Amino acid sequence: MTHPMLPDANHDEMAEQLFVRDFKTFLSGAVETEQRAAALTLDPGKRHNARTEQVFERLHDLDSFRSWASLRRSAQELMWDVVGASIGRQARDLEDRAHAAPALGSVTIDPEFVTPAHLADTDVHLMPGGYQGDDGGVGQGALMDRGGAVYMLGRNGGFMNDARGHTAAAHLMERFPDFAPRHILELGCGIGSSIVPVASYYPGAETHGIDVGASQLRYAHARAAHIGVPVHLRLGDALHAPFPDQSFDLVFTCVTIHELQPGTIGAMLDECHRLLRPGGIVLHLEVPQRYEKMDLWERIRDEIEARYNNEPNWKAAISANYTTLLGQAGFSGIVVGYQDATTSAQRGRSGFGVESKGVFRSWAVMSAVRPK
Repeated sequence: MTHPMLPDANHDEMAEQLFVRDFKTFLSGAVETEQRAAALTLDPGKRHNARTEQVFERLHDLDSFRSWASLRRSAQELMWDVVGASIGRQARDLEDRAHAAPALGSVTIDPEFVTPAHLADTDVHLMPGGYQGDDGGVGQGALMDRGGAVYMLGRNGGFMNDARGHTAAAHLMERFPDFAPRHILELGCGIGSSIVPVASYYPGAETHGIDVGASQLRYAHARAAHIGVPVHLRLGDALHAPFPDQSFDLVFTCVTIHELQPGTIGAMLDECHRLLRPGGIVLHLEVPQRYEKMDLWERIRDEIEARYNNEPNWKAAISANYTTLLGQAGFSGIVVGYQDATTSAQRGRSGFGVESKGVFRSWAVMSAVRPK
C-alpha cells in the first residue's frame, strides 16, 4: 500500500534506492558478523562483564572495523543523497499534491517557535536538516517519509511506514477494550505515520499532534487528508506542549523517547500527566531492546548509533526504569512489556507479553492511567 503524498521514484531512482537497501543489508549481515567476532576477541572480561566502552575504543585500532563503520555511515549518507535528489526532481509536484489535499484537519506553524537546542544542532539519523529542516513546503517531510521506508528496509509497514501506530492501537484495544477517547495527542508526530492509524481506530475523537518540524507537519497534514483522516497538527516541544492542563484522554508517543535530550525522560512523563484528564491513558512505544539484556556486540551497536548516527539518547531510552518513572510522574496501573508488531489492530487479539520478539517483530510498550 501507499498514499498520494509519497514521493515517486523513476526507474533509475528506484534502482539507486534498492542498491542502498541491499548495501545496508549486506553490511549488517556477513560483514557485521565478522566485526562481532572481532569484538569478542577484544573482550577483557573473556566474554563476561566486558566494559563496552573499552572494547569499542579498541575496535577502532582494527582496519576492518574502521572500514566497516565508515561504509555503514557512507551507506546512510548515500541513502539520504539518492532519496533527496529524487524528491528535488519532483518538488513542485509534491507541493501541488499537498495543495490538492482535501480540507480535513489543520496545521498551525508558529513562527516564534524555538526548536529544542539538542535537535536544532543535530541531523538525527544523518538526515540533512534533521527533523527541524524547513524548505517552506513539504520537502523535508517527503524526505523523511521515503527515506524512512528505505532506512527501515520496508519492515515498518512498507511504504506506509505505519506499523508502529497500528501496534500502539493494538495495545490500547487489548488492554483497554472499552476505551473511547474524545481527545487524543501524539507527542513527536513527525510525518503522521503513527497518528493516522491511531486516529482511524477512534474516529469519534479529535486528534492532535505536535512536532518540531514545520515541513514535516505540512507533509503530515496533507498525507493524513489524502488518506481521509482529519488530524490537527502544530509546532510544539514534547516537554512543553502548547495545550492547557487536562486536555486529553490519550497521550502517546511512538519512538520519540530515544530522540529526547538526555536526562529529560522524567520531565516528558510529567508533561504527559499534566496533559491528561483524570482517568486518561498514557502510552509510549519504543525500540524493543533492554540494555541490561544485551550482549557485548549489541551494546557496541548502541554506541555506534549514539556516536555515528546522531542518537544521543538511545542508551538512556532502553535503560530507563519506566515503572519507576511513570510512578514518580503520578500514574497508576502501570504495565511495561512488548506488543507484537501489526499493521491491523483488532479487538480481542492477544499480542502483549514480557518478552521481546525482536526489532520490527515487536515493540516495547509502556502504558498507564492518570488516577481519577
